Amino acid sequence: MSRGKRTITTIIITFLVALGYFYLRLPAINLHDPEFYRFVIVVAAVYFGLSLVLGGAALKGATAQLFVQEVKRVAFLPALVCIVLVAIFIVGNIISAPILRARSYAAIFTMEHSVFEEDVREISFDQIPMLDARSAARLGNRTLGELADVVSQFEVSPVYTQINFQGRPVRVAPLVYGDIIKWFNNMREGIPGYVIVDMVTQQAEVVRLEPGSYMRYSPSEYFFRYLNRHLRFQFPTFMFDEPVFELDDYGTPYWVVPRIVRRVGLFGGEDIQGAVLVNAITGHSVYYDVADIPLWVDRVFSAELLTRQYDWFGAYSNGFLNSILGQRDVTRTTAGFNYIAIEDDVYMYTGITSVGADNSIVGILLVNQRTREATFYAVAGADERAGMASAEGLVQDLRYVATFPLLLNIADQPTYFVALKDAMDIVRQYSLVNVAQSQIAVNAPTVEEAVRLYREVLLRQGIITGDVIVGAYNVGVIEEIRTAVIDGNTHFYIRLQGQNFFYVITAAIDPYVILLNDGDIIEVYHGGLYSDLVWAHRIVRR
Repeated sequence: MSRGKRTITTIIITFLVALGYFYLRLPAINLHDPEFYRFVIVVAAVYFGLSLVLGGAALKGATAQLFVQEVKRVAFLPALVCIVLVAIFIVGNIISAPILRARSYAAIFTMEHSVFEEDVREISFDQIPMLDARSAARLGNRTLGELADVVSQFEVSPVYTQINFQGRPVRVAPLVYGDIIKWFNNMREGIPGYVIVDMVTQQAEVVRLEPGSYMRYSPSEYFFRYLNRHLRFQFPTFMFDEPVFELDDYGTPYWVVPRIVRRVGLFGGEDIQGAVLVNAITGHSVYYDVADIPLWVDRVFSAELLTRQYDWFGAYSNGFLNSILGQRDVTRTTAGFNYIAIEDDVYMYTGITSVGADNSIVGILLVNQRTREATFYAVAGADERAGMASAEGLVQDLRYVATFPLLLNIADQPTYFVALKDAMDIVRQYSLVNVAQSQIAVNAPTVEEAVRLYREVLLRQGIITGDVIVGAYNVGVIEEIRTAVIDGNTHFYIRLQGQNFFYVITAAIDPYVILLNDGDIIEVYHGGLYSDLVWAHRIVRR
């Protein structure tokens, strides 16, 4: 084989290997992507190996000196490419190191300061998410049986995204193929639906798409409908974060795929510049910069990235050496995060603590996950783990386990809302813990009762003001009884003769209340009076 033919053969085979590697590994053609360097080095190694093999076969029987010259000739180009790339990689890591670029890392994250009770309004009982991610997934997974014709072919994705959908906090997850055989059986039609779990009502359902409009692009697909591959061939230079499943205002499933950029050197300071929105049904993809992303999108910046960026800000604002030696004004996020809904956006929140602080925070950070608008609220108090411990301490005899807290504004007080679950992962009680004073903690079987008790404690402690009657009794004849089912609990509204307000009690507090009738004489002990509504602790028949 002539030298020209050997060269052409080597180039063709190398190109095919490069195409196969690119198809499988999907590196971004971008100097900021470490995978790109591996891709080029692999291609260079293949080119060198093929040149050596083909050249060696052609030089069979040649002298050693001639063979060495041929090796040098074919190795020059791939070796040069590899040397240059390795040099760029090493230099890129050096100039990206926090020790040299600490303030550049700190500058990525910006935030404002504000007052918590002014920005975060109180929400009503029917807006408080009752479920954590694990409980939502457990409920959602049970709903797959509703699709009897496909239950054996599909599973529910283990990743549930918390979003605001039509004014409600929900978690959503797509169905995925059970395995490659089940994909082969169903690939023509696609994935028939998704699961949506209402975080307030704790109701889960499978939303089935119309036949002919099934989802055909997802991470559980193969070949060119595999989501990452579908995007890579459209945006070969983009680096992507993990895709997020969301719904638009009409319930159309989309994949929100954030675009990663590096702000510091070649490989440091990971940030998000925008996102590609992919219609999961049609595969139509549109890129938006962060400022232009549609309002229905809830999550562009992951909580993990936001906490990492704040930690750079908290550690390096006064330089790298200060983050290690003096640690003046060095802060960091606490050991967890959760989400709250404000208007139509989802915010990540986490506590901020000083380095070396033990179970305490100096403030609370709220960050919009669509825009990355961040606000810091100066609140000294217990961190989330301490709040969980306070909630568990109220029911230590029952051995309930606290979920990671949800941050609420109750009576203008930053308050941890904690669900208490039993060994079967079922929520049994709810607890409220004051962030500033974690010893102020209450628990109850319903959210309404927990809030009532919490407000009562705040009044007694003098933290809030208002009209309150504690330990008051009233005796009278029942003139009217009404009932209503709220959050699965039956509430009894009782009005006595000569009164124009109702006492409220649930069957969970006093199961014998269901035996009361008009005309019964009762003695009522009540613990608090707010506006014109009286809450009854218990009712004792006479």
